[in-house]
Amino acid sequence: MTTSTLTTSAFFIRRLALAITFSLGLTAFVVSCSGGGLNLYGTDTDTQLGKQMDDQIRQNSAEYPIFRGNPAVKQYLQTMTDEIVRSEHVQYRGKFPYVVEVIQDDKTINAFCTPGGYIYVYTGLMKALDNEATLAGVMGHEIAHAERRHGTSRMTKAYGLQIITQIALGQSPSQLATLGANLFGGLALLKNSRLDEEDADVYSFKYLQSTRWYAGSIKFFFEKITAASGKAPSGAQGVIPNIATSVERLLSTHPLPQDRIDATNKRIEEAKLPPPSETNLRAQPYQQIKRMLP
Repeated sequence: MTTSTLTTSAFFIRRLALAITFSLGLTAFVVSCSGGGLNLYGTDTDTQLGKQMDDQIRQNSAEYPIFRGNPAVKQYLQTMTDEIVRSEHVQYRGKFPYVVEVIQDDKTINAFCTPGGYIYVYTGLMKALDNEATLAGVMGHEIAHAERRHGTSRMTKAYGLQIITQIALGQSPSQLATLGANLFGGLALLKNSRLDEEDADVYSFKYLQSTRWYAGSIKFFFEKITAASGKAPSGAQGVIPNIATSVERLLSTHPLPQDRIDATNKRIEEAKLPPPSETNLRAQPYQQIKRMLP
């Protein structure tokens, strides 16, 4: 789930393209292999892209209204994130900031993470979930998109070795503006491929194995979304407003084929996880947090 559901305004695209043009010209390009495959960008590029996107999101309060309610909500998510990134499987702890912000939008059931580890959680997602462990599973998934460097790997695939080499050598500086505009105009950094989603699922499971939460908890999110896909029973209690539209937007950036659910169940079986309990689901404490939301 990336990094996910950004509906970028024209202002966002223009400003960010200019920022990318400047920063990519200063960033060293190196060949590496990330979770998304070949990556010709250094991790500094991930960090810079994330910071620029964070700046632009904060300037666009119409589309991304930052939650200004009880600060305990944001602190709760940050504490959860800090625990997850202590996993031995997290490589860029200390390199990527892994900071959390809450977006007050009850109609959007989603979360996303930029390259470099800036994480955004919609209040709609928090209200849709039933326990703390499921939220931790989603957070682990978003952290994995940054850790596995899916965004800059897709940049490499989209633009190929020749263009990026020319940029790195200063032979084609005009390509920088085109690169930035195309990437963000098409939301290329935030639309995850099926393989990216599966990779993030794998690592979310790994991260949670060293935490207090049930490692297979993301399956509960999958099950809820599958059950709600395009359907909101008339007069049903507790149904999130416009859930069909919300789920459709979510699935446009986070593909959810049945085999992702099956793969999660297989990981649970192979790890021999006992059935979840209140101790590792933490449903009751989570209800207290949800009551802090408007």
